[in-house]
Amino acid sequence: MTELTLGDFLRTRRASLNPGDPGPRRVKGLRREEVAQRVGVSVDYYVKLEQGKRRMTPSVGVLHALAAVLELDDPAREHMYDLARLERPRAYTGAKIVRPGTYRLMESFGDLPAVLLGRRTDVLAANALARALVADFPSFPARERNAVRWLLLDPAAREIHENWHAAATDLIGMLRMDFGRYPDDPRTIALIDELSGTSDVFREIWTSGRVSRGLVTEGKVIRHPTFGAVRLRVEAVRITEDPDQTLHVMIPDVPLTQPPAGRAARPPRS
Repeated sequence: MTELTLGDFLRTRRASLNPGDPGPRRVKGLRREEVAQRVGVSVDYYVKLEQGKRRMTPSVGVLHALAAVLELDDPAREHMYDLARLERPRAYTGAKIVRPGTYRLMESFGDLPAVLLGRRTDVLAANALARALVADFPSFPARERNAVRWLLLDPAAREIHENWHAAATDLIGMLRMDFGRYPDDPRTIALIDELSGTSDVFREIWTSGRVSRGLVTEGKVIRHPTFGAVRLRVEAVRITEDPDQTLHVMIPDVPLTQPPAGRAARPPRS
């Protein structure tokens, strides 16, 4: 599972489409011939693109047409471009540093929980209300400060999420998109291998090819012993200075009581 190819992505998306043909079909979704015709390329070219038998770099025009035919949303389109490697692959740069200004911004939100995610959905920071409502990520051992790993392997995560599977789908989609950008990141490869061997849900969602830029934006519900059932809208904002960092701000339907003072957003302990 620790290799993503353009061909695999195209096959998965092609199979997921409704061909709009009521007649019997031997395969799910569109046929290769139908995709090739709609994209405007030869069947032989498209078959080789899916099979990946030789190194091929489709043009921007072909990718635009594929995105339209395969009905890709913006995250899936971006992921396809990453897999096509039209640009030089981004280098792995190791650990990420959070700017002090980002911590201050998170603290200023007051009654809005906020979590900062980095490469491979690592949790880089969480403000006081997020730690009270969701989990005290900075107190976790370093290996466990990862949103996907926490959601899939920590029983407490399943208990507090009303729609746990939807949350898992979004986070795994974020991880898949990140891996498309940085296929040589050893920590990402190790995480995917670990989850592939320990979680049936991870394998199911990963195989589906779903990609995502952020968490569920509407209707996320957290069940909390103090706050009760909290319905949230999540806004995901990329940090300008580091596009690998995404700030997830959770906006509740009703105001939440701020936890005790002195628990501002902070970096994880060493």
